[in-house]
Amino acid sequence: MESIDEVKRPTKEEQKAAMKSYDALASTLDQIHSDYPEIEIKETKERIKIPLNALKLLAKILKETSQGKPISIVPIATEITTQAAAELLGCSRPHLVKLLEEGRINFTKIGKHRRIKYQDVLEYKKQLKDKQRKLLIEIMKADEKSGLYDS
Repeated sequence: MESIDEVKRPTKEEQKAAMKSYDALASTLDQIHSDYPEIEIKETKERIKIPLNALKLLAKILKETSQGKPISIVPIATEITTQAAAELLGCSRPHLVKLLEEGRINFTKIGKHRRIKYQDVLEYKKQLKDKQRKLLIEIMKADEKSGLYDS
């Protein structure tokens, strides 16, 4: 698995190719009725059956690439280090370790090393965002009540 530092931005040429491919694939996806459509590689004339969900994921990858965004694919069940999890959350490694020890994020310990499922880190991040959103709404409502905020 590539580290976050090794993921590179797509070149302008790659962006153009991705945009062209995305447009073609996105319009084709609407016409597919099979769960395992066949695609053909023009250069080799080889036909391959691909799960529809994989084609939809490819479309998302092409869209992001066309916008110049770097892409990294990580299997959901992948276990990551505390440093990688801290980078994903945008916090320090010691703070992440504190969260782990408090039981806020599940982890396993292998010897002295802690391993966290990528999915658990994403779930914790989602919970944080939801909590932030709710608190902002509460603050806005309180400001409206006291006349500090015009709705």
